[in-house]
Amino acid sequence: MKERWLPASLVAGGLFLVNIIARLVVRFAAGSDDDKQITIGLWALFAVGAIMIPIAFWYGRRHPMLRVVGDLGLAAVVACLLAVLVGPFVSGVAPFSSGVGLVFRQFSYFVGLSAIGAVFGLLALMTMGLDYRSQSWKRYIQRVGTKPRKSVRR
Repeated sequence: MKERWLPASLVAGGLFLVNIIARLVVRFAAGSDDDKQITIGLWALFAVGAIMIPIAFWYGRRHPMLRVVGDLGLAAVVACLLAVLVGPFVSGVAPFSSGVGLVFRQFSYFVGLSAIGAVFGLLALMTMGLDYRSQSWKRYIQRVGTKPRKSVRR
C-alpha cells in the first residue's frame, strides 16, 4: 500500500503547499488590495496546473493510464479539499466566511486546472510514445520479432 499511496499523497501535499505559500504571500504582501490578491491567487492556480504537467508525465511512464487517472485525480481532489477547507485558516479567515459559492468556485478552479495540467502532461507523454502502453507494445514487438522462424513441414 505504501508504494501506491505515498507518491499520490506527496503530490497532494505539494499542491496544498503551493496554495499555502500563495495564501501567505497574499496575507503579508497584498494586504487589503483586491487586485493583488486576485492576481496572486490566479498565479497560484496556474502554478498548480504547471506542477501537474511533469507529475503526470513522470507518473504516466511508470503506471497504466487507469491508475494514473485514479491516483492523480484523488491527489488533486484531496489537495483541493485541504486548500479550500484548511487553507483559509492560514489567511486568517474561516472557510465559509465568504459564502458557499466561493468555496465551490475555488474547488472547481483548483480541480479544473489540475486536470488540465495533467492532461497536457499525459498528451505530451503519449505524443512521444513513452507512456506505459506504448512501451509495452514496443517490448512485445521486440520479443516477437526476435523469435526464430519456424521451419515449414511438407
